[in-house]
Amino acid sequence: QSGDVQRAIEKANDLNPMILDQNPELYFHLQQQKLIELIREGSIDEALTFAQEELAPRGEETPAFLAELEKTMALLAFDDKGNCPVAELLDSAQRQKTASELNAAILSSQCQEKDPKLPHLLRMLVWAQSLAGAKLKFPRMDIPTASLGDPE
Repeated sequence: QSGDVQRAIEKANDLNPMILDQNPELYFHLQQQKLIELIREGSIDEALTFAQEELAPRGEETPAFLAELEKTMALLAFDDKGNCPVAELLDSAQRQKTASELNAAILSSQCQEKDPKLPHLLRMLVWAQSLAGAKLKFPRMDIPTASLGDPE
């Protein structure tokens, strides 16, 4: 999430070297994020070299990757990157998306669920409270404040 893609790749390989080998789309997205970070830093020459050597060959193999690469390279065409049509690539949400994809692959490789359980448990709590509230008086949990209210 910090933008240090090389470190993330190294840590993933330390955990399980097969994660990136078995998921070329994830590896491409990590490399794409690295390109975005180079563009964000203003390292234009390095970004162009990286795109030519690392990403272009993958784009030739997979048309979907080529479209994503072209979209990323469009960042270079604008001086004001914050107002360009693909500015969302520079948002922290893009970093988060890539990090989440990597985290899901790591969890999956360790035979763990990739989706967090807490949101599901909270939905179940709300459902159970509404169901029980029709028949019983009990202190309800207020989810946003994580406090118990007076029995209703």
